[in-house]
Amino acid sequence: MSRTVTLGALASVVGFLAFVEFTSGVLQGYYTPMLTDIARHLGIHDADVNWFEGTQLMLSALVVPAFAKLGDMVGHKRMLLISTALTAAAALALPFTDSFWVFLVAWTLMGFYVVWLPLEIALIWSRSRRMEGRSLLTARAAGLLVAALELGAISGALIGGSLVDVLPLTIVLLIPALLVIVCFFVILFGVKESPESTGGVLDTVGLVLISIALICFTGGLSLLRLEGGLVNPWSWAVVVLGLALIVPFALWELRHDDPLIDVRMFRSPALGPVFLTAGLFGVSVLGAQAPLSTFARTDPAVYGYGLGTTGFATSLIIGIYLIGMITGALLFSVIARLTTPRITLIGASILVGIGFLLFLPFHDAYSQVITNMVIVGLGSGALVAALPAAAASAAPATQTGVATGLTNSVKTVGGAIASCVFGIALLSGVAGVAGGAEGTAGSLTGYFTVWIVCGVTALAAAVLLLFVPKQAFTDRASELETTPMA
Repeated sequence: MSRTVTLGALASVVGFLAFVEFTSGVLQGYYTPMLTDIARHLGIHDADVNWFEGTQLMLSALVVPAFAKLGDMVGHKRMLLISTALTAAAALALPFTDSFWVFLVAWTLMGFYVVWLPLEIALIWSRSRRMEGRSLLTARAAGLLVAALELGAISGALIGGSLVDVLPLTIVLLIPALLVIVCFFVILFGVKESPESTGGVLDTVGLVLISIALICFTGGLSLLRLEGGLVNPWSWAVVVLGLALIVPFALWELRHDDPLIDVRMFRSPALGPVFLTAGLFGVSVLGAQAPLSTFARTDPAVYGYGLGTTGFATSLIIGIYLIGMITGALLFSVIARLTTPRITLIGASILVGIGFLLFLPFHDAYSQVITNMVIVGLGSGALVAALPAAAASAAPATQTGVATGLTNSVKTVGGAIASCVFGIALLSGVAGVAGGAEGTAGSLTGYFTVWIVCGVTALAAAVLLLFVPKQAFTDRASELETTPMA
């Protein structure tokens, strides 16, 4: 296609979805600078803020499979609207309560925005079915969406951090809620529905089984993070129960005519490694952000490690990292066209691995941390854009929403596991501070653990992708039936 036709086709498919992802990014970045203010507003300890992240991760693991399947059944735009309405209602509740439990429930329900990107990729894949270069078009659109997301995250962090110093917290918390309401009407009037829906009946038994399994698993991980959780047999029992419940769920899905999740996709030579890569990627992209922030804020004069940065200097590290992600997301389709999507995915995973492993010798200077995070950001941005697009192009025609949703769910599970492991690692060996000063939340040994785990899991993902068929995630591959691997 000519450049004009290519850009026109891309614009017609992406449309207003970039604004939706910009809003998603704002929600992810806006609240971070004001978490301490929120804790004081609710009258809770700073450590209790961790429950916000844990409960929202749990919700995302539950709702993505259901909403992705419903998107394939009744329309991706329809489920996008429903999830946006739920997010708006929850965000509107935050400014008008000072109760920790009400705030926690509303914050958790606000996590419905996690289904937006998987639904959007499935919608783009569905609407581009008659266009030339469908796989490349989807990958390019995914890169633009992720770029919009990261731009929203940067904007949200800067705006939120600026407003919380000059405005009452109630007004500050109201602003993202109003943005989500605008987002709802953008979807309603600006986004076209998928041309074809599969119909059918939702597999409620499968939904209940996988929900109980995920609740037990993520709940058990949360219990492990509590004081004494590692030596409490009940914490481990809940984790094991969650894993064990996967077996009856898989058996039920194999017998069901229209399963919630076609577990055979995990045996696909193209999709299986993508899902595993998403889980391994979740370890770093969801689990390593908080340790990075706390390491940067740690005073080296007191503890012998860290950067001792101010809040603004720390936000610059995060901002540069997000700019790296935007660049990686936009470059993915370009490099994939020159090589193949598979090789690009492998290269992105290697970048993430190298970036984190560089922290082992180079972590004492601000410039070293910035350099490492730029490398990590380039690879992470490409993976965030590539994984849902790769899953859509490799999935059966009736399962695109489910496949893209699974990449997000598996990534979330990987992040939940990493959050538990990193939390325990950072608490081990923490030294006291002379003079009664408040100690940092992490130990140097714990930070080394974080960097090693993130680096090794990223390199393991690159190895897994070597076993993917060479023409996977291309139009040539998407025209073929995705056959299960024995």
